[in-house]
Amino acid sequence: MTDVTDGVLHTLFRSEQGGHEQVVLCQDRRSGLKAVIALHSTALGPGLGGTRFYPYASEEAAVADALNLSRGMSYKNALAGLDHGGGKAVIIGDPEQIKSEELLLAHGRFVASLGGRYVTACDVGTYVADMDVVARECRWTTGRSPENGGAGDSSVLTAFGVFQGMRASAEHQWGDPSLRGRTVGVAGVGKVGHHLVGHLLQDGARVVVTDVRDESVRRLTDLYPEVTVVADTDTLIRTEGLDIYAPCALGGVLDDVTVPALTATVVCGAANNQLAHPGVEKDLADRGILYAPDYVVNAGGVIQVADELNGFDFERCRAKAAKIFDTTLSIFARAKEDGIPPAAAADRIAEHRMAEARPR
Repeated sequence: MTDVTDGVLHTLFRSEQGGHEQVVLCQDRRSGLKAVIALHSTALGPGLGGTRFYPYASEEAAVADALNLSRGMSYKNALAGLDHGGGKAVIIGDPEQIKSEELLLAHGRFVASLGGRYVTACDVGTYVADMDVVARECRWTTGRSPENGGAGDSSVLTAFGVFQGMRASAEHQWGDPSLRGRTVGVAGVGKVGHHLVGHLLQDGARVVVTDVRDESVRRLTDLYPEVTVVADTDTLIRTEGLDIYAPCALGGVLDDVTVPALTATVVCGAANNQLAHPGVEKDLADRGILYAPDYVVNAGGVIQVADELNGFDFERCRAKAAKIFDTTLSIFARAKEDGIPPAAAADRIAEHRMAEARPR
């Protein structure tokens, strides 16, 4: 057994980060599909979380990501007040190279085989059009186009929710929810980051961005020429005068190297699983950096896709996503009261709700 495989099994069965109910390995040789579906908890209801399509370095890395992401969805859905547990799917491979209708249909059949224990949606590398294809084989699919009975692009309300979390962070840190005059660094201006920049500029913030994809930066600067662009994330986190750092790409970005280098005093972004390992939340607190827990502030998208299951209404969802402001403030207050970092306070609240829902 390799060290990596042993690490994955340790997470699944023996680590405090584990506790998953079910992990399914999926393969369809005809289409080239290799996927992992992880269900962390169904205590509150069917697991809900997107399908990520990504060129992982190994199958073991894909399983590890599915475990981490599905656990995060349990906590996200619990704090968002949804009657859903946490689940996540990952498809292994470069979507620009291997994505096909046949592959997506095969994925839909695997999701359907779980009989409604897992509800899927969009994530990194998958889009509304992809969910329309998956839905042809699986009725437990959200994030579909309005033409096919869905809610459309969930990144709209994800960005709106992150913006509300950022306003709450500003209120807690500086006594004013307005971001006017604040400098915000956004790492990743794809689906969510692009919309977030719009909210920030409208509120009067100065925005500095970076992205590994040149086309994403060009699309943004064509629309908002006033934004400043820097070469990479390493440059962004060291930018002098930065008030808020918003990670909006992949997770694991807050680690032993980046945290000491941060110039911002607030971290609030859309990326999942931003803390690279346990203990980073304390490192942030020790430096006086306020961390808005990622799964709290980025819940707007899951609020949107969950609503789709009951007949989507955008204004109803927007009103729910606006409450992320109050939820974030309550977590900061709980953290101060208990003398713990905000991430730990958020975990306690989510774990209490899940525990209360379990049959006794």
